[in-house]
Amino acid sequence: MSIEASSLDVAADQAARWAAKAGVVIRELRDLDEAHAVIDLLVGIWGRPENPLITVEFLRALTMAGNYVVGAYDGDRLIGVCIGFHAEPAARTLHSHIAGVAPGLAGRGVGTALKLHQRAWALARGIGTIEWTFDPLVSRNAYFNIVKLGALPVEYLPNFYGAMHDAINGGDDTDRLLVHWELLSPRVLAACSGAPYERPAGGPSSRRVAAPADIEALRAGDAAAAGAWRRRLRGELEPLMASGGRVVDFDFTLGYLVELPRPHGETS
Repeated sequence: MSIEASSLDVAADQAARWAAKAGVVIRELRDLDEAHAVIDLLVGIWGRPENPLITVEFLRALTMAGNYVVGAYDGDRLIGVCIGFHAEPAARTLHSHIAGVAPGLAGRGVGTALKLHQRAWALARGIGTIEWTFDPLVSRNAYFNIVKLGALPVEYLPNFYGAMHDAINGGDDTDRLLVHWELLSPRVLAACSGAPYERPAGGPSSRRVAAPADIEALRAGDAAAAGAWRRRLRGELEPLMASGGRVVDFDFTLGYLVELPRPHGETS
């Protein structure tokens, strides 16, 4: 994919400005001590010290093979990490596997800074799409991905990882939405520049699917209610997407906005 130098410059500038706003320095991580620091941070976020999400050995292999492993530093302290690897060559896509920020730093903008750095990194290598998965029950992540970044869900994946007994997933089924971040699309360009895009209001050819306000608190206090939310959202959103519905927006109060496919032969 050929990308104009001006687009690369703008992406790099936006990434630098977001890092400065968040008060972090973001850099690629290559040595062994940095790999251990990444694992320690991931354990601090997800738990599972006996079975971390990724091992030091595999992390070292990813960096050696030229994949995306970066950290966000506040002074000497590692407070954020993002790890991705290349998809099949023909896809020209980066799969972003893990992104996390140290507990207690929500709202500072570290996550946004990491994603914009990842975007600039991918574009500099001729990669026009980044994909990742997220739990559709986590409303703050849905808003961040769909509204703040401009990424759009393309597939509903039921119980994608199987049960994950950690501080975040709590042993629940790991349903995920796969999103595509089309890095030079008008929607993403607007999101990265901070310009608001015209959010769709919904209409007769669309449907809303509700999501819980705070699934993490619900899992901690009422696992049965959290499980009921999983079944409800899966029962509504999965068939809509499987039949051609497109998630085009998210609202904390109203949930996902799904644009439904038009009946055969109908035109706008």
